[in-house]
Amino acid sequence: MRQLPALPHDLNLLIGARTADDAGVYRLSRDRALVQTVDFFTPIVDDPFTYGQIAAANALSDVYAMGGRPLTALNLVGMPDDTVGPRVIAAILRGGLDKAKQAGCAVVGGHTIRNPEPVYGMAVTGLVSPRRIIANTNARQGDWLVLTKPLGIGIVTTAIKRDMASPAIERRAIQVMVYLNAVGAELAEKSVVRAGTDVTGFGLLGHLANICGGSEVGAEIYLQALPVLGKEVFALIERDCIPGGSRQNLKTVDKFTDWGQATPAQKLLLADAQTNGGLLLCVAPKYLEHVLNLLRKARTPCAVVIGRVVRAMEPTVRIVSEK
Repeated sequence: MRQLPALPHDLNLLIGARTADDAGVYRLSRDRALVQTVDFFTPIVDDPFTYGQIAAANALSDVYAMGGRPLTALNLVGMPDDTVGPRVIAAILRGGLDKAKQAGCAVVGGHTIRNPEPVYGMAVTGLVSPRRIIANTNARQGDWLVLTKPLGIGIVTTAIKRDMASPAIERRAIQVMVYLNAVGAELAEKSVVRAGTDVTGFGLLGHLANICGGSEVGAEIYLQALPVLGKEVFALIERDCIPGGSRQNLKTVDKFTDWGQATPAQKLLLADAQTNGGLLLCVAPKYLEHVLNLLRKARTPCAVVIGRVVRAMEPTVRIVSEK
């Protein structure tokens, strides 16, 4: 995006690429704005229906992370037609439709191309109040950091591809990935969250860095509070079951992180690239219990305070052992 010429300033473009938010937001009126996003990726599980569910939930999540509600979606499909047949493609699309239906989002069409390897995802449009947007730029010193899904998804999905994951950890990872982050819209509508994002390809620390940069703050992460999919995640790390994206993330976040007492495995966990990971929410102290109660009511995979926003500092993120 930095290589593109600057576009004329548009007062209705409330959020664009500058702040590295999860989606773009364009104002339609005083009370309504469009939220627009797109996401797609190659298969991370064997079952095509489940793959479709995960890919759709991941795309929908960007709208929820901005505090919006999905309205319409377009399927994006790239398939090698010589190896992937119509039945498999139909199963993938049914999985996506299942999640869109759960979200109350209309699938209005899409586009398909031939591609050397399978890819599937969605372009999603949602609605949000311009006064209720959850963005990267509103975190304040003293806010609590709350996470709604455990970490380790990238490690486990890599293990699934390599046939190294146990059935139990595979089921747990799928359960977490197909869960919709719909509670983000409710939190925005109740005005109880200042800022936030969803944790996906850049890992927890990468997405936290976007909030810190956008809000000009720093952050502390409580090492012992981090939720993990299961103990098997650390065993998989020991077996070098680590996605390439997570390794690259680790190199990037190392530049702005004071690791404290974190072990090599914990560092990888904090940098692990997630697929439809949890919401990372910045919550003012007076709203913390209310937010945690709303998350429990929504049965989010977890609802854990993992850190706190602090004044701007160098390095940007500090990993600490205790609160």
